[in-house]
Amino acid sequence: MAKLPIGLQLYSVREDCARDLPGVLEAVARMGYDGVEFAGYYGRNAQELRKLLDDNGLKCCGTHIGLDTLLGDALPATVEFNQTLGNRFLIVPGLAENRRNSPAAWRETARLMNEIAERLEPHGMRTGYHNHHIEFQPMEGELPWDIFFGNTRPEVVMQFDVGNALHGGAQAAPFLKRYPGRAATVHVKEYSATNENALIGEGDVDWNEIFNLCETIGGTEWYIVEQESYAYPPLECVDRCLQNLRKMGK
Repeated sequence: MAKLPIGLQLYSVREDCARDLPGVLEAVARMGYDGVEFAGYYGRNAQELRKLLDDNGLKCCGTHIGLDTLLGDALPATVEFNQTLGNRFLIVPGLAENRRNSPAAWRETARLMNEIAERLEPHGMRTGYHNHHIEFQPMEGELPWDIFFGNTRPEVVMQFDVGNALHGGAQAAPFLKRYPGRAATVHVKEYSATNENALIGEGDVDWNEIFNLCETIGGTEWYIVEQESYAYPPLECVDRCLQNLRKMGK
């Protein structure tokens, strides 16, 4: 089986990016990452970002953007920006309270995401949703995650964040099985009940099980490292995360 590429969610090193984005992208490429996922653009336009990626041999494996940039008249400009980046994955990383405060709100958000997915299809792009922990807190007897993904088209990406889900008491494996083919990009984030600064491979996650599901039924195209706690400087943390993944054969 072909090895899946590994990207870095740049939110992991956001302060470094704000100081020196070219330097960070050069360092990330040197570490051996295949791509990056954006969470903000640090005041640069799409052409500038694309040149920085190309200069370092990096791909754009996604972007985290607000839902409003995907609605109505805002969508064409978002599509154009991401076409320049060479990015296919437009991922919503969180929702305003009124879009997630009831089962009905989650169903309405699912309907909106279906519309967006349909509008993106001709451009070869997909939208998706990234979890924190709230999606696994029952709401009127249902999990928001199930309400949302039970009511969205297969094209809507289930960007599963493994560490965030465990923080909410949810294992990744049952959801990867329940929604096969939908985890096109997966956030590889560790969780440890005893060490809040654990790097990938140093916590409670059964990575072998998750990688096996991603590579057999998940439809996964990218693993994306995200580290939000730091036993070392952020750039060293994400370097160590990648080294640990390499030791696992990734």
